[in-house]
Amino acid sequence: MRLLLSLLVLVFSLPVGALENVLKGHASPYLAMHGDDPVHWQDWSDEVLAIAQRENKLILISSGYFSCHWCHVMQRESYQDKGVAAQLNAHFIPVKLDRELHPALDAHLIDFTERTSGVAGWPLNVFLTPEGYPLVGLTYAPRDNFVALLGRVQALWEQEPAQARALAEGAMAEIVKARSHLAKADPRPPAELIPALHQEALTQANELEGGFGDQSRFPMAPQILALINTVGDDARLRAFLITTLDQMAQAGLRDQLAGGFFRYTVDPSWQVPHYEKMLYDQALLIQVFLRAGKAFDRPDYLAVATDTLDFVLRDMAHPAGGFIASLSALDAAGDEGGAYLWTPEQLEQVLSGEQLALARAHWRMTGVPATEGGYLPLLGKPAAELAGGDAPAHVQALLDDARQRLLAARAARGLPRDEKRLAGWNGLMLQALVQAAKQLDNARYREQAQRLARFLVDRMWDGSRLKRSLDGGHAGLEDYAQVAAGLLAAGDDTAAAVLAQAWRRFYSAAGWRRTDRGLLPGMAVEPAVIDDVLPSPSATVIRVSMMTGMETERAAQARLAAAGTVAASPFWYAGHTLLLAGDPTQR
Repeated sequence: MRLLLSLLVLVFSLPVGALENVLKGHASPYLAMHGDDPVHWQDWSDEVLAIAQRENKLILISSGYFSCHWCHVMQRESYQDKGVAAQLNAHFIPVKLDRELHPALDAHLIDFTERTSGVAGWPLNVFLTPEGYPLVGLTYAPRDNFVALLGRVQALWEQEPAQARALAEGAMAEIVKARSHLAKADPRPPAELIPALHQEALTQANELEGGFGDQSRFPMAPQILALINTVGDDARLRAFLITTLDQMAQAGLRDQLAGGFFRYTVDPSWQVPHYEKMLYDQALLIQVFLRAGKAFDRPDYLAVATDTLDFVLRDMAHPAGGFIASLSALDAAGDEGGAYLWTPEQLEQVLSGEQLALARAHWRMTGVPATEGGYLPLLGKPAAELAGGDAPAHVQALLDDARQRLLAARAARGLPRDEKRLAGWNGLMLQALVQAAKQLDNARYREQAQRLARFLVDRMWDGSRLKRSLDGGHAGLEDYAQVAAGLLAAGDDTAAAVLAQAWRRFYSAAGWRRTDRGLLPGMAVEPAVIDDVLPSPSATVIRVSMMTGMETERAAQARLAAAGTVAASPFWYAGHTLLLAGDPTQR
């Protein structure tokens, strides 16, 4: 009896709503890797707001993804630290978000952080009021800086809660107002849109090294595709595009041994990548190089496209169908880029003599390595040039054998995989496979496209709703748009049903929503969704509708409603720019 009374006292002395870490064993690899953190992580759900309001605590949403290097660093430095965890558990409702399962919510928080701090990325850490208004957002921060911020945010909430609420709600009101002003800009005449797209692109272009801006180098595939489609006889734009494509193909953005593209390079010279490989980048860059190979009569670009396709089919296929989300930036030992880099000693363990010398020259592995981890193979001298007076076939055979030896050694290092299969990204991959099958008349790619179409219809579609993933999450506009486009390209009749649901769930006279769930106050209703790392899903839905003759009245209405937003920045709304300029196929 005394023991029972003691247990009852213990239970009822726990704080109301006491939480524990619920992520252990989660289907998402990113969330599961936080399952042993001392932080009392919650999975995102509507219940999070109810808990925060009941306990009158701020929410911390920490968003990231499995293959993100700095997400791993912040976990190691802060979220596995018992002192940081104690502070978070006592004063906040901590939520871990896999941004790939909840892209609309992540996009909302990214937009807030970028507008209020000038920079955004992952890991993304945003503090919200119990009502769901973002208060403070930041990306990676070293442990001591993060602890200091926790203290400041906690003090503000405890001492001035009304002021904190007013700041958060006021900031969101300003963001919503700014969005509405953008939508009201005067539209451009259709004839001016393509010249404006080209002008904006060249204003941001680095014409010497390729790419846009002066810092890191992202592929910017949707914009590159739009520019290839419309380059015409513009010699300056053509030269810039070829410079950019050459850099993508030959330097550090691309894995020169196994194929496939990394997410971006950290430097403007395309030398040092962030080493994660994302399915969407592969799908989009396959389309870029297929289209560029045809537009610029470059067989080597077509070879890059097929090499990337073969990489995806070999290394990113899931045994149960579909393609996985990503390969990690960290190797099995936790070293960034460790699967891809070579020290001189490692090279000498695998290769020797003439073969080693040829490999060094062919993959530019000479001099001082650009990173502490060693050399990243880049495209150097071709076999014909290295052959000199020797037979090129002999040199090529030595290089082919060297590639296989290096790949075999690399395989032993281990490369973690995020095996989520995401509907929208697989829709993009389906479009790439269909385009390759048609353009190259390739039966293997055609068969793979048919298999992927069946996977999307049989496993990701229930007749009225798409799954974001078989591992959870909630399908949004991005998924419906790209799956409909992929199924249409593959000639599957299910495309019409998916497209109809896209209109029903995500469009109204007020504009487009990225999700059909009201997750947080202020989540955007937009006249047009931008082209970012992914093509604009709103432009994709309109394009597919115009191509099929479905929803033509609403498609015309939505196309024109985007005109003011597009006029302000044709580059960032490249998909809508082409639609308004009169090219529904965007080909």
